[in-house]
Amino acid sequence: MRQEFLKNFERIAAALERLAPPAPDKIDLHPSDAYMWSGGSQIFTPISQVAHVEAALLRGVSMQYDRVLANTLRFVKGLPANNVMLWGARGMGKSSIVKAAHADVNRALPHALAIIEIQAGDLASLPDLMRLLRGQARRCIIFCDDLSFESQDMHYKLLKSALDGGLAGRPENVLFYATSNRRHLMPRDMMENESDHAIDPKEVVEEKVSLSDRFGLWIGLHSCDQATYLDMVDAYADASRISLSRDKLHQEALIWSLERGSRSGRVAKQFIDSLDMTHL
Repeated sequence: MRQEFLKNFERIAAALERLAPPAPDKIDLHPSDAYMWSGGSQIFTPISQVAHVEAALLRGVSMQYDRVLANTLRFVKGLPANNVMLWGARGMGKSSIVKAAHADVNRALPHALAIIEIQAGDLASLPDLMRLLRGQARRCIIFCDDLSFESQDMHYKLLKSALDGGLAGRPENVLFYATSNRRHLMPRDMMENESDHAIDPKEVVEEKVSLSDRFGLWIGLHSCDQATYLDMVDAYADASRISLSRDKLHQEALIWSLERGSRSGRVAKQFIDSLDMTHL
């Protein structure tokens, strides 16, 4: 009976192994400058055209963009560089800064840099992704947009370990860039709840905040004032060749922002996209 059970078990295991795609040992990152990583299937999907905003249109965040661009250029030239966290107000261009820097670096140094997007839900596969990228001739940025952790989510510990690289260290050809609306990636109530039940509440908070410390370049973006918002509107209007007078354009743009309860680059772009074709 036992032997029959073991034979059946072995047949089932063998069948599952045939169905499951084998983890790749080698990859070729030269066909494209951008990829999507699927942690479940461990597949790289090339992205032929990255949806990015030109750096010239990123108004009000030039200082933040310059810091990311400088760090990225150092990286592709083989100089010491940092993991990057962009955090702050919604719609102010956090992910646009990363994608614009990637585009500008490859414009200056063609095909020098690959960007690989990973979803927050696939962070458990980050060690596998790091292993595949280690030793690649090409410099790579792993990019996670809108990164945050909820209560009971322990992936933040895995991310801390991956950013440090463990015993082998982080691959020298890999950096990790992320964006988040949260300064420390976790909701305040999560840290406060665990602190209330901890023997030493201070240690719990320090452990959560220490994840942010893994990002050597930690850049904040804040809500813009009215003048900056209108500058964003003007930039997008010029790029789209809008024929409205500046006074009329600004008047409608301010009404649009009031209806949405915020001013940001995203709101400015949405306003321009909403204009009637007669204004073009």
